[in-house]
Amino acid sequence: MSTAAAPTEDVRTDPTLLLLSEEDDVAVALADLVAGQQVDVAGGALTVTADVPRGHKVALRAVPAGQDVRKYGQVIGRATADIVPGAHVHTHNLSMSDTERQHEFGVARWRPPAPTGERPTFQGYRRADGRVGTRNYIGVVTSVNCSATAAKLIAEQFRGMALDAFENVDGVVALTHQSGCGLVSGSEGADVLLRTIRGYATHPNIGGLVLLGLGCEMLELDLISADLPLPADTLVERMTIQETGGIRATVAAGVQAVKDMLPRLDERRRETVDAGELVLALNCGGSDGYSGITANPALGVASDLIVGCGGRSVLAETPEVYGAEHLLTRRAVSPEVGQKLLDRIEWWRAYTAAGGGTMDNNPSPGNKAGGLTTILEKSLGAVAKGGRAELVSVLEYAEPIVERGFSFMDTPGYDPVSVTGLVAGGANLVCFTTGRGSVFGCKPVPSVKVSTNSTLARRMPDDIDLDAGTIIDGGRSVEEVGHDLFRLFLAVASGQQTVSEELGVGQEEFVPWQLGAVT
Repeated sequence: MSTAAAPTEDVRTDPTLLLLSEEDDVAVALADLVAGQQVDVAGGALTVTADVPRGHKVALRAVPAGQDVRKYGQVIGRATADIVPGAHVHTHNLSMSDTERQHEFGVARWRPPAPTGERPTFQGYRRADGRVGTRNYIGVVTSVNCSATAAKLIAEQFRGMALDAFENVDGVVALTHQSGCGLVSGSEGADVLLRTIRGYATHPNIGGLVLLGLGCEMLELDLISADLPLPADTLVERMTIQETGGIRATVAAGVQAVKDMLPRLDERRRETVDAGELVLALNCGGSDGYSGITANPALGVASDLIVGCGGRSVLAETPEVYGAEHLLTRRAVSPEVGQKLLDRIEWWRAYTAAGGGTMDNNPSPGNKAGGLTTILEKSLGAVAKGGRAELVSVLEYAEPIVERGFSFMDTPGYDPVSVTGLVAGGANLVCFTTGRGSVFGCKPVPSVKVSTNSTLARRMPDDIDLDAGTIIDGGRSVEEVGHDLFRLFLAVASGQQTVSEELGVGQEEFVPWQLGAVT
């Protein structure tokens, strides 16, 4: 059985169909097909028996009801009705398959080589603890939802031309959330929220920090600041609304604190640092039938290049690797690392069942409209974002990303929650692939958005940083686009704005994962 979950050099395509593996029962439509249309595949002619939208699957051979269906050389589901050659394969005749997968550990380990020639570099902010920021922000970090309005009022005073005199400061961001009280102290949910807030407070992209609370919440400021491993050069102010004299007085005090920080932060300068200081978060949203063919494998190439430089790259979204986890455990550096991933998968199976669902509740309606049928199919395309590098660690949500190399972080598939955990872990760059369209941003970290198809890039040009659809319709290879993406990462890490940054998107996307009882 093939171990690949992304197209390689042996991908075969004609103007209308793309075959990803010789073992596949289906091919991907590269254009809208109509019933009765004849297409060429694998050296023969095939008559399409029903209309098939682009990005969707066409049966290459007969598949009886109850038999597994393969794409990427892997099982993506089970036929719920007899499938004939040329049929449209989707939710009406394909469903989830619980076929047991083999979980081997460490049999496919590979370390990306270091780059030859001149080392790749970028211009970053070296912090006092040695870490490197890609941006220089002031963060107004809240302990509880009760202080959210005050935090936003403070940050609002520094939009537009208010920072024109401080060209080395990227902005003031209010990091607000919906929790901080009503939690069970010491519970998993409380610990996750605390870890997330502390991760943002200590992030290398935060040069100035205003810690803002109400004064009587469960998640007190003292819990956030206790033994907080802040870089020595982080400027810090803390205040509570109750002690400061209410909303109006707190906003005035917060605005003054930020004004005092701005001249000092503006004195900081970018310096040349090795590409090995990049910490790349890998995420996807609004995926379609092209995601695992174009943008995701191209991102996998760029991810391997960063790992080869000695950097860190982190895959996430545990519900969206379900069904493809065996491809990751094969790359684990130890059985313990591989088993930790499997343990998190089992946690998610129980978690979704407790909520009355299953892991196949993901894909979303938009994913299905784009051609993805089951979570198995979606996951096989999603893991391609992680390239081929060996898996060095499996992290809890918002846990610090310490080990160099390729890691996995346990997060939900919901994009803002997932990326919030990755940034809290220390990611200083985010890459977000999308097939249906996304307007995602994540201050204080730049988010590079990559389209899986050129139609999307043309339809939403102000929301896409790079078009990977040229792999399908522009004659470019996955490797070429992956190297383009790597060069874009270096430019963005050096200060080039992403489209989401130009539009000011990213403050509302701070969404910590809420777990446990609210009392």
